[in-house]
Amino acid sequence: MHETIIGKDAAEAAMREWLVQRLSGYLGKSAVELDPQVPLAEYGMSSVDALSLCGDLEDELRIYVDPILVWERPTVDELVVHLAALQAGPVGVDD
Repeated sequence: MHETIIGKDAAEAAMREWLVQRLSGYLGKSAVELDPQVPLAEYGMSSVDALSLCGDLEDELRIYVDPILVWERPTVDELVVHLAALQAGPVGVDD
């Protein structure tokens, strides 16, 4: 179990880094300027940027990403947690 938590943390950290790097290009900000707890709309995230990001996520993660996701999970941290859960797949009742 301990290895699973460490693996999950590492996967989320890698996803966060990838996402921040990608967002920095869309938002015209450096990666260090992006606070993972600030809503992306506050940085000027547009609907076109959100659609493009969802396409990038689908290509990178090989999962379907609903374009509304960026508005439902408006911060980097919220996106990372949600995307990690999507990648993990469905969890059974007994899990």
